[in-house]
Amino acid sequence: MESFFELRVYKVNTGKMNEWVELMEKVILPFQASKGMVVHGSFVEKSFDQFSLNNGLREMNRDENRNNYVWIRRFESEQHKEKLYKDVYESKEWIDEIGPKVANLIDRNSIKIHNLTSTELSIMK
Repeated sequence: MESFFELRVYKVNTGKMNEWVELMEKVILPFQASKGMVVHGSFVEKSFDQFSLNNGLREMNRDENRNNYVWIRRFESEQHKEKLYKDVYESKEWIDEIGPKVANLIDRNSIKIHNLTSTELSIMK
């Protein structure tokens, strides 16, 4: 199997975005990198645009009241992903220290994970 990406979308609890980004950048991303995770990017969603056709005209509606955090990780294979998940999420550090902080900052029930493979012309491989 070829490499693939996870595009992960988290709903951050109201008023907690700055705290969440700080935890991600100072703790979670370095910790996951130390276990072998490859993170291609992380983002705070500013807005969401929805396009539609109305009487033959293209319209765009924008929702600026977003509280989403999006990030992208890369894996060599499903087996690689399983190994890294185990190394990260079953570690003592994650269970005892990091995980409880995460639970206070994001709605874990809202997490969406999109598994993606690159198209031929994609610069992300």
